[in-house]
Amino acid sequence: MRKIELNAIGLIHTPFKIREGMPIQPTGAKGVKGTIIIESEFVEGLKDLDGFSHIILIYHFHKLKEYKLTLTPFMDDKPHGVFSTRAPKRPNHIGFSVVKLNKIEDNILYIENIDVLDKTPLLDVKPFIPAVDVVEVDKLGWLEGRSEKMGSKIADSRFS
Repeated sequence: MRKIELNAIGLIHTPFKIREGMPIQPTGAKGVKGTIIIESEFVEGLKDLDGFSHIILIYHFHKLKEYKLTLTPFMDDKPHGVFSTRAPKRPNHIGFSVVKLNKIEDNILYIENIDVLDKTPLLDVKPFIPAVDVVEVDKLGWLEGRSEKMGSKIADSRFS
């Protein structure tokens, strides 16, 4: 595997100190507030971000040390390939969440509906734009008929 080096642009702070009991998707974290502290060298990049109500966070699953190519996800009791799931035990330990942006003060982003561990390294921020980020889908694979329940699921020990 080719090595790539990434640097965190900030740190996500949330009420979740451990994975067990944490929501597995932002829809399950409705109303959960957090903050993001952006490193001073990247603050200029926040210009005009406050005009968006929602943002996409791309982050590093910093507590994971291994990955699994086949695993049993939260939404099923059968194993699936990791790339057909949103499970965190991925080869590159990268996750993303769409969260509500409440306000920005200096280098602090105040967010809501956050579903990540406290002190998660932030790799990037992008504005969420419904016209390009929401698409109609024809099929949902093994999640057909189950995806509506994703917001009610919480993490357990299976991905620790």
